[in-house]
Amino acid sequence: MPIRYKIDILSALKDKGYSTYRLRKEKIMGERTIQKFRNGEIVSSDNLALICKLLECQPGDILEYEE
Repeated sequence: MPIRYKIDILSALKDKGYSTYRLRKEKIMGERTIQKFRNGEIVSSDNLALICKLLECQPGDILEYEE
C-alpha cells in the first residue's frame, strides 16, 4: 500500500503514557486496532483522528505517501 506510517504509533502512544494495556483497559481502542498498528496496516479515519488527538499531532505527522 502506498500510504504508510512515518512513526511507530504504539511507541509514540507509550511515550505519551498510553500503554497497550491502558488502551484496552480504558476502552480507548480495541485489540484489532492495536494489532493493525503492530502490523503497519492503515486504520479507519476515526482511529486516525483518535491517534492525532492522543498524540497532539496532524495526520501528516504520522502518515506518508510512498510511490
